[in-house]
Amino acid sequence: MQFTSFNFLIFFPSVILLYYILPQKFRWSFVLIISYYFYININPIYAFLLVGVTTSTYLFAILMEKTKSDKTRKWLLIADIILTLLPLFFFKYYNFVNQSVFDLLDYFGIRWPLPNLSLLLPIGISFYTFMALGYSIDVYNETIRAEKNFGIVALFTSFFPIVLSGPIERARNMFNQFRGKLTFNYDKAVSGLQLMLWGYFMKLVIADRVAIYVSTIFNNYEYHSGVSLLFATLLYPFQIYGDLGGYSLIAIGCANVMGIDIIPNFNRPFFATSMSEFWRRWHMSLIKWLTDYLYTPISFGLRRLNVWGIVIALLLTFLISGAWHGAALIYMIWGTFQGILLSIEALTNRRKVEFEKKYKLRSKSLYIIFSSVLTYALFAFSLLIAGAVESVSAAFAVIGKIFTNTQPLFINKTTLFYMLIGVGLLILSELRDEFFPEKFKLFQSKNIYIRWAAYMSVLFLILLIGVFNGGQFIYFKF
Repeated sequence: MQFTSFNFLIFFPSVILLYYILPQKFRWSFVLIISYYFYININPIYAFLLVGVTTSTYLFAILMEKTKSDKTRKWLLIADIILTLLPLFFFKYYNFVNQSVFDLLDYFGIRWPLPNLSLLLPIGISFYTFMALGYSIDVYNETIRAEKNFGIVALFTSFFPIVLSGPIERARNMFNQFRGKLTFNYDKAVSGLQLMLWGYFMKLVIADRVAIYVSTIFNNYEYHSGVSLLFATLLYPFQIYGDLGGYSLIAIGCANVMGIDIIPNFNRPFFATSMSEFWRRWHMSLIKWLTDYLYTPISFGLRRLNVWGIVIALLLTFLISGAWHGAALIYMIWGTFQGILLSIEALTNRRKVEFEKKYKLRSKSLYIIFSSVLTYALFAFSLLIAGAVESVSAAFAVIGKIFTNTQPLFINKTTLFYMLIGVGLLILSELRDEFFPEKFKLFQSKNIYIRWAAYMSVLFLILLIGVFNGGQFIYFKF
């Protein structure tokens, strides 16, 4: 059941109605049942996998808390990590590793007997696996107590707004809310519905509308000009942002309507003036998870190497980030490329700051615009490797045509017009939020007429130019 499906438009209001009719003490149990119903509707068999990961996480967390020996606790954590990662490895990486080993052995004339398996990746497995691992590591580090109520842990890993594509939540944020009084909060419910409305706009009007043009170009890149390929490359980040950002807003909005706070996932990333700032604004729940559980421990272990320890930690962290996104060489290259960009920034940061202070560049609009455009362009071109096209060779072919083929831009006037409406409104909205947060308020206006005019306008645009057959959210495949 997708957020954009007709079934969800019936499911969610029904859930909210029953949720607030029930006594408070039963609400978290009801949400747990509904969450599994939501997940089972996608593929029933994968619910057993979710139960298995949850059970393993629950038991090992309790064992780690009860065990006094540091050595035993460490081995319990290692065992838990292995068991939690096994399903993810099997479904996501088995064929990639098997084929890689097969190709290597075949090169030396050795036969590899294990066949590739045709397996569908369970939706959400990358997200709830990271959530489960984060909880276990927090218990091991004694930053959170092990939860004795299995149902609370099960709800944490299966909570229906975030189970499929995040945000990647933390147990310390969610457990207290699930155990507390889940009461109706009018302001929070209104805010949640506003987030959901804008999330649907981002998905249906921006992401899926941009996807029509981008897919047309990249799926037939051999027949399109370099100008068209460049235009599609620069548009593709808006498709990803509209898709995952839209999903995140709908998920956060759903939770808010139930009185539950979810961590934000994006913070106007296209205004970032460096790649390091970009990654503090983009897919923040994933980056925060990687920072806390990978980058920080690795950089601490390599602290004797000073800045080079930071460089190694960045490269390893983003290599793993690439692997998390997909079991393919293109994602490894993408992760390495991002790690290199961030490493260059780390190595040159002090000189850059001194240069900016000397010429007072941080107060100059042209410099800020230039830095933001450069950051956006680097990210857009990196996406050629990770998702825009299917292979590294295709990505280099596209880049080659961008610099050599100057034939006219491919234009579908209707698609381009609708697409620019959505992207233009997004840019205007984020410009306001970034630079004039207290001005030109629409959804948050105190004037009821302005507020409802904004609601109706966005809803009208969704119904008029939204794409309702655009397929599933992109990050379902991750």
